[in-house]
Amino acid sequence: MKIKEIIKRPEGRRLEFKEVLPEYADLAKTIVAFANDAGGELYIGIRNNPREIVGLPEEKLMKIEEQISSIIFDRCYPAVLPEITFLTDDDKHIIRVIIYRGSTPPYYLKSKGKLKGTYIRIGSTNRIADEEIINELERRKRNVSFDSEAILDKPVDKLTIDSFKQEYKERTGEDLDTQTLRKLGLIKKIDGIEYPTGALVLFSDDDLRRSIFPFAKVECARFKGFTSEEFIDQKSILSNIATQAEEAYNFILRHINKGATVEGVYTISHWEYPVKAIREVIRNAIVHRDYSLIGKDIKVAIYDDMVEITSPGLLPPSIDYAAMESRQSDARNRIIAPVFKRLGIIDQWGNGLKLIAEELKKYPQIEFRWKEVGLSFQVQFVKLDYKEGQELRQELGQELRQELGQELRQELRQESENPTMYSKILRKVLQTPLSRKEISESLGHKQISGALNRTLTKLIDDKLVEHTIQDNKNHPDQKIRICKRGVLFLEWLKKDDVIPDK
Repeated sequence: MKIKEIIKRPEGRRLEFKEVLPEYADLAKTIVAFANDAGGELYIGIRNNPREIVGLPEEKLMKIEEQISSIIFDRCYPAVLPEITFLTDDDKHIIRVIIYRGSTPPYYLKSKGKLKGTYIRIGSTNRIADEEIINELERRKRNVSFDSEAILDKPVDKLTIDSFKQEYKERTGEDLDTQTLRKLGLIKKIDGIEYPTGALVLFSDDDLRRSIFPFAKVECARFKGFTSEEFIDQKSILSNIATQAEEAYNFILRHINKGATVEGVYTISHWEYPVKAIREVIRNAIVHRDYSLIGKDIKVAIYDDMVEITSPGLLPPSIDYAAMESRQSDARNRIIAPVFKRLGIIDQWGNGLKLIAEELKKYPQIEFRWKEVGLSFQVQFVKLDYKEGQELRQELGQELRQELGQELRQELRQESENPTMYSKILRKVLQTPLSRKEISESLGHKQISGALNRTLTKLIDDKLVEHTIQDNKNHPDQKIRICKRGVLFLEWLKKDDVIPDK
């Protein structure tokens, strides 16, 4: 990548700009933070704010390179081997320092020691690592995952896993016997006794799960408006991790709309959000969250304009959401992930992000955003046309107030409490166009009544429904379909802001 392109990128987890050589301690912190995480690049000679290339004196380049090498050698431990190169742009000289992801973490400042001198990268800042993170770095060095460690509080034969066994049998057709538990890495034998690993405890319904992993849960909330100040609904999902994804997904489905659009002579039903992509994000959040982080749970938040999912733990270093269509796989939880695959909860390795990308193509009005928030990873599905929709609803309300008489406004006010044929017909044709006979039958009528015809005429006059065959009202294949105005009208009926009398 050319330097002109590089300087357009924001500072972040793997990138930092400095106008001059930083203070020795600050440089060392950045180096160990990069080495402990995904690696990174440091450019010296580029001002960050405002972003511009200022360059370094050519005669001082070799001296600065020696200083950088000495700082890294003298202050960082274990040894970090940087790649230092000189770049030139319009006769301005820059030093690039590349730090690769270290294979023997944790890396720390020699002067402060491991407990007080280990730093990690969070966003564009270097943060001192606490004991939990240091332990995770130690596990990474040993090439073991947190969920694979044995839990010695209770032997496996005393652990309550009946519901998980049943779930496993239903989904795989196999019995979850001791041999299978051992094969999947869900139990370990220590001093002749078989103990569950953290993964099996998380799959269990035992009190031990609630004791050791009290935050292995999903907090769901539907908020009113655009902030988290007022709840409309909330749910704490406290079940074992095998069932959490589906429960969270169903919560979201209860609080988002399934509307319809008219394409030619057909009415196409669809969710307002890409639900397949949302389901995949929820599954990833549960499978790949960092269960070693105490006090953090998964959060699913639904606002008027977006769905937001936050999972504890930073994105694994090898995963890049900016390249979603490429196959990527990096399982933080090496025991949980294969079990989820066996259960059919997740697809083939590396397909998740590709699935999300493909689904998003069908929803150009939804913007997919992701970011790291502290020690968590957050994904948002944002409605780009929400403001436009709000304006359309307000316009609809104004039109109805202006165009419809006082008597009808009073009738419409009662629809939410005591639905009449007016709104019932709208709901019947919401999913698919229907003939008058089909509408009559769906309402439980034996024949097409005069009341039905009058109501349909009123709905057509109010431009809430229309004929599918416009140029021949008496065509034998004639049906009634909902208009966009009718879809918005039904959405409006769900809300509290009913059209006032005046």
